[in-house]
Amino acid sequence: MSTTLTTYQAPALDKVRILVVGDVMLDRYWFGDVGRISPEAPVPIVRIEKREARLGGAANVARNAAALGAHAGLLGVVGADEAGAEVEHLLHGGGIHSYLKRDEAISTIIKLRVIGRQQQMLRIDFEEAPSDSVLRNKLMQYKTLLPDYDVIVLSDYAKGSLVNVADMIASARAEGKVVMVDPKGDDFARYAGATVLTPNKSEFKRIVGSWSSEEQLTTKAQNLRQELRLDALLLTRSEEGMTLYTENDNFHIPADAREVFDVSGAGDTVIATMAAMLGAGAGWQEAVQTANRAGGIVVGKLGTATVTREELFG
Repeated sequence: MSTTLTTYQAPALDKVRILVVGDVMLDRYWFGDVGRISPEAPVPIVRIEKREARLGGAANVARNAAALGAHAGLLGVVGADEAGAEVEHLLHGGGIHSYLKRDEAISTIIKLRVIGRQQQMLRIDFEEAPSDSVLRNKLMQYKTLLPDYDVIVLSDYAKGSLVNVADMIASARAEGKVVMVDPKGDDFARYAGATVLTPNKSEFKRIVGSWSSEEQLTTKAQNLRQELRLDALLLTRSEEGMTLYTENDNFHIPADAREVFDVSGAGDTVIATMAAMLGAGAGWQEAVQTANRAGGIVVGKLGTATVTREELFG
């Protein structure tokens, strides 16, 4: 009598081509030591010892996709400045294909975090909306890039890069692409027709209002999914895990219990992982389970971080 052992075959993520479009940012971290309180005001003095720059916003989604081995491209807008050049440099180093537009009229979006003793002390944001002419050029290029990619991820941070999002969704769906949207704002109508939306609990509550039971939540989620003509809606619920709503099913997965160190960028990891899995042919449940596992890993890291294929599949 012989026993056949079957081994898990990790999905071919290196075959997947993902185009990320949205608000591109540069995350800067200044690390230092806190030894005393300022004599000028009751605030700590942080003596900076190390500086680090990472890709943020839509660029962090692309970075996460590339870290999993997928072929990632990024279309967005940065300023014609030193920070924009640093974003380009980081994209190149991460193996991400850059389609960045340089806008002379704005500065690159920067989120500067000051970290003292592994604790975030302060965040300073620098941001301006892109100009109309640059956005028109970006939309034209987006349509020419569509045939080269399997999955489109629209990463909306409400910074002005996705004013044409309805047109982008319609164009991609007309070509049979999977379109995933990480939404923002008070009106999700502009995302109608996408394949899947991935709001977090607070974003979802802003659209549909509060709920008092799981049944009521399901009704609200399914009503929104139908109203927006989505194949699926993935609600990320932080410590409560994630729930996927499709036409035929509701699938809940508890949070992957780990020590939470930093939640910044976790949503980027979740949507990038799900995009890679769907692009590789995984079903909804497998894609969500893998994305949940990836989110559980990344919250144990400091700042906007990534998960590797090895961490995810062992």
